[in-house]
Amino acid sequence: MNKSLVTLALLAAGIGGTPWALAQEAYVVGLTGALTGPVAGTYAPVIESMKAYIDQVNLRGGVNGKPIKLLIQDNQGEPSKAAADAKKFLSQDHVVMVINSSASSTYAPVIAETKRAHVPLFFAGAVCPKEVFPPAEELQFCSTSFAAQYDSQMALAFIKETAKEPVKLGLVAMAIPVSRGEIDYAEGLSKTLGMTPVEKQIVPPPTPDYTPFSTKLKEAGANWVYSWAPWVTEIKTVEGLRKLGWSGRYIAWAHIQAEEDLARVKDSDFYVVGANALFQDNLPVHSEIREVAKKANLTYPVQQLAEGWVSGMVLEQALRATAWPPTAEKVLASMSSLKVDTKGLRGGPIEWTKSNHFRTQQYYRVWHWDTTKQAVTRVKDWTSYVVK
Repeated sequence: MNKSLVTLALLAAGIGGTPWALAQEAYVVGLTGALTGPVAGTYAPVIESMKAYIDQVNLRGGVNGKPIKLLIQDNQGEPSKAAADAKKFLSQDHVVMVINSSASSTYAPVIAETKRAHVPLFFAGAVCPKEVFPPAEELQFCSTSFAAQYDSQMALAFIKETAKEPVKLGLVAMAIPVSRGEIDYAEGLSKTLGMTPVEKQIVPPPTPDYTPFSTKLKEAGANWVYSWAPWVTEIKTVEGLRKLGWSGRYIAWAHIQAEEDLARVKDSDFYVVGANALFQDNLPVHSEIREVAKKANLTYPVQQLAEGWVSGMVLEQALRATAWPPTAEKVLASMSSLKVDTKGLRGGPIEWTKSNHFRTQQYYRVWHWDTTKQAVTRVKDWTSYVVK
């Protein structure tokens, strides 16, 4: 078994943490996530990073003098396995919070179980469901950097202020509900901004060849393309377009793989919009993550760990604000009035209120590859949107 599989197996088994992981008196939290399976590349780095963060919290004495016991189950992105995980956490482990770090197809059964038990559900690294936006559903919370509609508002605003010619817009989604819904929203929004949407491609998840989809975008005359989808769809579409000789500009969401791939493809007309500071900023918190990753011999590249680190910060703060002995009701109360300093990993704090379980403000930056500097560079600094 290779190193990656060994690490993931240990994570799922709850092995390899601090000695406190087996303690009886602890803040017990259950996480169901896609550690393996077809979507693991998106979620496993988040889970690994979050676990490493919580291990450090426990080494420093835990919260309120008690350890955090993070139980991790691998659902492989399958709804039935996620449902079984949630049932176990709630009926056998008596967790005070459930975390979902997996595909959106796993949401419904986990939501159903947590509602039945009236236990808060925290989406970490998984796309935020609409129920966390105002007016928020009581039990659902999300710290994930990307946000439906706000992301498209920022991306299209950047296109509008950057374009020197009338925008003929191509749109790309993966054939999954959340991606397709966002691109449909972007299509409508683009018309209000004076752009002309000329082609929309909906790409099936198991796609070995992106040439047909890229060809249709090119032949439609798109001079800008916007994609809001899993990274595989975003990166392979722009690479497919370049192979066809397309010379337009492309903007996509900056998933956890973006920093590495921008440097790999070296394309100055390929932009990414995101909400996590890149590791090239070399903030003190980036140095901390690098140090922890090295000591813990983590599997994934350090550039992919910011999302999970932020999730760990939020989890720690929520539990620190929960007086001992913890209950789901106490945790829910702390989560409904929470403000987390992200130490520069985001453009501002993550702040939850009773009616807003996403954040009160969302911050964005835009990057691309600068051929003159031969480096990934920031082309637009933090821009904030009030979340209403």
